[in-house]
Amino acid sequence: MAYRRGFKSAANSTANEVRAELGLRALDRLDPWVLAAHLEIPVIPLSDYESDAPLAVEHFGSTETGAFSAATVFLGSRRTIVHNDSHSPGRQSSNLTHELGHGLLLHEPTPAIDDRGCRLWNQSIEDEAQWLAGALLITEDAALWIARGNTTVPEAAAHFGVSEAMVTYRLNVTGARTRVARGAHLRIIR
Repeated sequence: MAYRRGFKSAANSTANEVRAELGLRALDRLDPWVLAAHLEIPVIPLSDYESDAPLAVEHFGSTETGAFSAATVFLGSRRTIVHNDSHSPGRQSSNLTHELGHGLLLHEPTPAIDDRGCRLWNQSIEDEAQWLAGALLITEDAALWIARGNTTVPEAAAHFGVSEAMVTYRLNVTGARTRVARGAHLRIIR
């Protein structure tokens, strides 16, 4: 994952600003549905399309649940997010926040499929949205708090309303465990 210069710092600042707008501190749980309402982005669960597209809902909701997490649909400049509500609540939180990250980063709409029916994918903007989603859900300060042993990964997942995979991701990408270990080592030497 190669990010453009300064992206991570800017995204972390954006996450802290957005959390402040919502009245949240670093260790508070962010509710993605509240953030979506704050940003005036409607969120529609996939299951709402049961009567219009029953085969698609069955496929993505039961048969191949990993094939679809969430997507932003545009009508002009208006965004709407459709998300797979068959996923666990923690995963839905990550899916929705990822899509909100695209909105906060002002990523332009792009076609989902090319003229041959193949999925189009811009890894760079997906990585950016993932980073911002993680920073919104578990701030850098929260990752350090977890790494200091204040809570376990499962407890942190429950506290922040995310999956254990998201907690582990944030601990890894922030280097929280290494930073805490280095800080502990430095304290011993002094």
